[in-house]
Amino acid sequence: MTEQTRHYDFAADALFLDFDGTLVELAPQPEDIVVPPDLITLLQQLHHYSDGALAIVSGRPLEQLDFFLAPLRLPMAGVHGAERRTAEGNIIELPVPDVHHLRERLLPLVTANPGLQLEIKRGALALHYRNAPHLEQHCTEGMSEALQHEAGFTLLRGKMVVEAKPHINKGDALAAFLKEAPFRGRRPVFIGDDVTDEAGFALAQSGDRSGLGIKVGAGASQALQRLADPAAVLQLLRDAVQAAASQQVPLTG
Repeated sequence: MTEQTRHYDFAADALFLDFDGTLVELAPQPEDIVVPPDLITLLQQLHHYSDGALAIVSGRPLEQLDFFLAPLRLPMAGVHGAERRTAEGNIIELPVPDVHHLRERLLPLVTANPGLQLEIKRGALALHYRNAPHLEQHCTEGMSEALQHEAGFTLLRGKMVVEAKPHINKGDALAAFLKEAPFRGRRPVFIGDDVTDEAGFALAQSGDRSGLGIKVGAGASQALQRLADPAAVLQLLRDAVQAAASQQVPLTG
């Protein structure tokens, strides 16, 4: 991965942020994450200084993101872009496959292994093995086998999770936002931590967009910059807000 220096410019850039592993630390169960005390205030400030060109782009459903970030109602993409709330507050839901039969195929595996968790989303299904890491191969093989009988899904391996998701990715979500105000005409900056974020990095850095992907944590990535962990992400964002508030040149990422 190439390292390069880049200033974050509130007037010129559109900021896209993953949630789990980027803004909050990962937890043993998806519902157990802890929102940092100043995160909501920080996102409010970022939204203000960017004139609204800030969006959360996550694998979680919008409903969960709204719960953790209440009372904020930011532009968001959930389930990797299958559902999206625009800056104007309009909800756009793309057609997705039915997960009912896929769930039925995976239930025996989960029932036989109490350490596994099956998370049902709109058009997607995530099989978490964080509490049973020794079952990684078993989960991957089980999901692969189940998907041989179910059309419309893409298999995606993430951090302690294997997911069946619709043929939609975070790059598609970024592209949709960038066609709309206030994101249109701005350079995309996308910060994320997992393999699910690679499509977002690719879109941000593609063609004449001159954008930037920032990878959080270890692992191979096409992102041009890297931060160590969510704490480093929050500090970068705090520094950018502080610089904007004092009308200084934005801090280098």
